Amino acid sequence: MISKQKEQNQDILEQSISHLQFKGFENIKADIPGYDTPKTFKSKRSGVEVTPDISATKNGKKYFFDISLKSTKVDLLKSKWLLLDTFSRLKTNRFKIITTRGHLKFTRDLLNDIQLSQKEFIKI
Repeated sequence: MISKQKEQNQDILEQSISHLQFKGFENIKADIPGYDTPKTFKSKRSGVEVTPDISATKNGKKYFFDISLKSTKVDLLKSKWLLLDTFSRLKTNRFKIITTRGHLKFTRDLLNDIQLSQKEFIKI
């Protein structure tokens, strides 16, 4: 999710956090007030800083989550997902995308565009 959308969609973030807690995730960090902020990654090539929406641990593995909502800034979202996917694979972490009803087709199309169509996403 892009930073402008985070302010408007805090309820989706909170719903995602409660879903992850129900699924057994611990040490949840989120990019909203009341939670610790997840680690920020910086691309050396472009200088872009990327913060996942949610990070958590489960069974000793670290997971990064990004929430997919329809957006007009598709290129920014694509680069964010590619960067998070790359960093998670470097450190043998996991990267997952969370989406809601009404945003599934947008998410699938975006994942196909950046050749991450094998990536599973969580539907809430």
